[in-house]
Amino acid sequence: MKRILYIVLMSAALLAGGTSCDVLDQYPHNAVSRDHLSSDDLELLFIGLYNYAQYKPTFNGYFQNDMGGGDFTRGGASSVASVQQWIQDCMLPTSGWSSNAWIGYYAWLYQVNEFIYAASTVEQTDRVREMLGVAYYFRGLIYYNLTSKYGNVQILRQATNDPVANSPAADCWAFVEENLEDAIAMCPQFSSKNYVSVQAAKALMARAKLGQGKKEEAAVLAEEVIADPAFDLADFDQIFRGEANSEEIFTYINDAEENGICFAAQFYQPATTYVPTQDVINLFATIDKRRSISIMEDGDETVLNKYNNLTSTNPIIVSRLAEMYLISAEGKGLSGGGLERLNQLRNKRGLPNVSPKSEDEFLDAILAERRLEFLGEGFRWFDLVRTRKLQETLGMEEKYNIFPIPQTQIDLNPNLKQNDLWK
Repeated sequence: MKRILYIVLMSAALLAGGTSCDVLDQYPHNAVSRDHLSSDDLELLFIGLYNYAQYKPTFNGYFQNDMGGGDFTRGGASSVASVQQWIQDCMLPTSGWSSNAWIGYYAWLYQVNEFIYAASTVEQTDRVREMLGVAYYFRGLIYYNLTSKYGNVQILRQATNDPVANSPAADCWAFVEENLEDAIAMCPQFSSKNYVSVQAAKALMARAKLGQGKKEEAAVLAEEVIADPAFDLADFDQIFRGEANSEEIFTYINDAEENGICFAAQFYQPATTYVPTQDVINLFATIDKRRSISIMEDGDETVLNKYNNLTSTNPIIVSRLAEMYLISAEGKGLSGGGLERLNQLRNKRGLPNVSPKSEDEFLDAILAERRLEFLGEGFRWFDLVRTRKLQETLGMEEKYNIFPIPQTQIDLNPNLKQNDLWK
């Protein structure tokens, strides 16, 4: 553990991390020169990227999609009248739900960009190319999260303190794909769920394609991952109770010594903060094998049971195979044979086949399955947004289809403009 802490501290020193709330003026440039790094220094920086990747988005960054998707509300004495009221209270330009994640993503991006620059100055060995591929994966993941949540964000190809303006959302999505294409070309093959791989990059690209409505391309990528012999669907207790399985494609270890995010502390009594709504609890059939791992009675409330390690931390899953089954199903559509993938996943979870009669019914069936499969894993809000169902499902105004850019960042950067829906 001392070695882990040493690596983290060395990485932070070499990359000169800071703590100011202005993400464009957050890092001084008086540390070790990035132009004269040894191969050992580069390895330390590389390990540091994994540390930054898992905790910089903060709990808010991971839970934003669940908070905005209507499947959770405040628990205990802090309960609110409705999920709609909770979303309205949290989804504000002045709220930490918007600012904490934004600042975290850009702080993480700064480290990634510094690593990419540093790695480009050394001999381009196979090992350096693999490390660069992982860095491009992380940059693609950062921009997937920023773009899907905030829309037209700042594109930063290098670390800078300049007040950069927003780019159109279409350009931001193109930047996501550009980075993931580089990651697919350069990342190592899968060896462990705790390391970024070519397969992890393909899985994230499939997610990004689906998010843009490029369904056929998403399905092709998802099928490539499904066909990979390294992966197979697993039971929920294997996935969420730390057992060996072949479903996880990429998962942060999230050791307590390296990360202060403890999901279980947010979901369990006696300090329960966030609880599933009764609507989503009622959707779990008694025969659904996910039920006992997903929800559990705890005192006076039914709580999320996926993250149950109150004394430490739980791993943070980024990609797993069930998502690929559902991306493939949605991408192919009912007419293209997607129903087989949907029912294969349902059967694995102990549920019978469904038989939708139209493409609309089929999409509804997929969204219902995603809602149960990924409860508390950060998907629901964007699933409703990308399928244009948020307003009809939650009865919310159009502006809740996007997160507001934090007002503090607009105040600090005159070139940064608020999303039109939030002006």
